[in-house]
Amino acid sequence: MTDRPLKVLVAKPGLDGHDRGAKVVAHALRDAGLEVLYSGLKRTPEEVVAEAIQEDVDVIGLSILSGAHLTLTEKVLERLDAAGAGDVAVVVGGTIPAKDAEALAALGVRRVFPMGTPLPEIVAFFKSFERGAR
Repeated sequence: MTDRPLKVLVAKPGLDGHDRGAKVVAHALRDAGLEVLYSGLKRTPEEVVAEAIQEDVDVIGLSILSGAHLTLTEKVLERLDAAGAGDVAVVVGGTIPAKDAEALAALGVRRVFPMGTPLPEIVAFFKSFERGAR
């Protein structure tokens, strides 16, 4: 068990050019004492995974508004496994229909935060996060 703060990469995969929500969540998590990195816009799954490994993060938070959440998340999870980093947890936030939240959970996503999730709920999840396998 490590004493360092939870390290989170907030990432924006795909062609979605809106990042206000991701930045708000990143600031809230940082204000709560977590170590937070932000990937920037329009990252590929390969770039997200490479940054996560390089920075040795505990969690990747994917912010996706484009509707490509299933495809992009599956690619990130596959690339994490292929890189031997399957212990990095993945959470997804954004425009996520309820039926797709179930599909994301079946892929191995730890938690889904659909649009409108209150910031205190997101922060509480991360504050109680337990490191380990997905």
